[in-house]
Formats: sequence, structure tokens, C-alpha cells
Amino acid sequence: MKYIVLSFFALLCFNTSLTGQELAPYIKIGETSETIQQASDNVIKVLKENSYSILGSYNPMNSTGYKVVVFTNNDLKNTVVKIKDRGALAAAFKVGFVSKGGKIIISYTNPDYILRAYLGDNYGTYKGVFEKFSADLKTTFSSIGNEFKPFGGTVAADKLKNYHYKIMMPYFSDPVELNEFSSFEEGLKIIEGNLKSKKGNTVQVYKLVFPENKVAVFGVGLSSKEDGEPNFLPKIGTDHVAALPYEIILQGTQATMLHGKYRIALHWPDLTMGTFMKIMSTPGDIEDTLQGLCETAD
Repeated sequence: MKYIVLSFFALLCFNTSLTGQELAPYIKIGETSETIQQASDNVIKVLKENSYSILGSYNPMNSTGYKVVVFTNNDLKNTVVKIKDRGALAAAFKVGFVSKGGKIIISYTNPDYILRAYLGDNYGTYKGVFEKFSADLKTTFSSIGNEFKPFGGTVAADKLKNYHYKIMMPYFSDPVELNEFSSFEEGLKIIEGNLKSKKGNTVQVYKLVFPENKVAVFGVGLSSKEDGEPNFLPKIGTDHVAALPYEIILQGTQATMLHGKYRIALHWPDLTMGTFMKIMSTPGDIEDTLQGLCETAD
């Protein structure tokens, strides 16, 4: 009986500590003296060797000092697409490369953080898949570096499913509606066409389409010097470059995006209100740009 009681309290303490665990949005893999091209080539090679698919890559702000590689794997993408509330947004993970002080700093988006935030209560339903993805990713990147240091601010693990920056600010469940189409195929054609023509000074970084589910996710680079990445990223922190690119998700006939006041805050949770105010026009600017990608040409 004494053993049972002790076991119960040990389990209770374990669950309590897990609930209160603080998670960061990024994990630093390490640093290298290689060029940014060599570093990204090595990461791509390692990912492919471990059965990950490379979805795309680009240089945020059109700067050779920054790069992002976007990837996924079959277990992850085939699981998250089952979650109807924009679960497919959680299919794409990113590795960020930042040139600083003669070194290239390599980091990636933390699955334990992003998946909890994007999938809410559904995280627990498929927890085994997600924990394996996170563990396997660390093993994969261990040939690149060995720091695995979380950074970028923290949020309590149990708060991520209902995360918002401040009172009256949007949640994951408050998406911005970009357009409604007559069919999934029409929406796909219009968005693809606009991205091909680089409408709004944008670049298509990746496209992930689930034809049977009538779901598509587009990763969009925002190249405008006036209101895109060159304008807002230096103000809020280029170390978080793996937050990019921004996404459009098409589900059925409806195209939406995560609200900028939610998505930016989630990926920069340590932003002060003062810094946030410096980019107060950015959420609206991003919405205007992505909305333009979902509209037919005049």
C-alpha cells in the first residue's frame, strides 16, 4: 500500500511539472564557420537522409545573411491534416540560418511549442506521433550541432493551446478570412497564379497540397521594403528568422491566415509592448498582401 501511495504522488508531481513546463519557440542547434549556403546544404542533406521532405527555402528580407529551409515528414503531415481547424499549418517546420559575428547560427522551430499552440486539445490525441517527431528531429540534427538550447522567450506548455499576447488580443481560433471561392480548385488556381506573378512583392517559398482533403498551405515570403520583412523583421528580432515565411491556408473554398497579432506574438513571445507598437501596422499590412494573393486580377 505504501508503494502505491508513493507511486501515486510521484505520478502527480510528474504531471504537475509537465503542466507548468516553460517552452520556447526555437531551439538552437549550434554555430558553424561555414558559409550560409554550405550550412543549409548540410542541413538539407541530413534531413533527406532521415526521410524528411524539403518543401522549400529562401532568404528572408532578400538578404544573403539569412536563410530558412522548410521541411516535413509523412507521419507529421498525414496526422495534422486530420485536424480540421487549420491543423495543416502545423505540417511545415523550419530551420533558420543567421549570419552573425563571422558565424552562422542554426536553429529550428520547436515542435513541442508549435504543435501545442496550433493543435490545441488535439495535441493530446496524437501526442505519441508528435513526441516521436520532436525526438527524431533532435537525433537528426545531432550531426549538425550539439547545443539544443531553447531560446526566444517562453510560454507555459499548458497555456499554449489558448495562447494570446494580451487581453483582447486574438487567439489561434480567430483567423483572418482572406477570400471565399466557388471551389477548392478555383482557390488553388488563383493563389498559385498570383504567387507565380509575385503579386504584392511576394515569393512562394513552399506549397503543400492535400488533394483528398481539399487543403493547401502556401508559405509566402514578404519582400516589400515598405511593409514586408525588411520593414518589420529587424524591429522585432532577426534571431527568430525560423518564424518565416507567413502562411495562407486554403480549406475547401475558404482561404484564411493566422491573425498577425496572434502569429507574430506567438513566435516572438518576449516582445515588449513598446516593441510591438513599433510594428503596429504590420498585421494589417500582411493581411492586405495575403488578401491580394487570394483575389482575381482586376
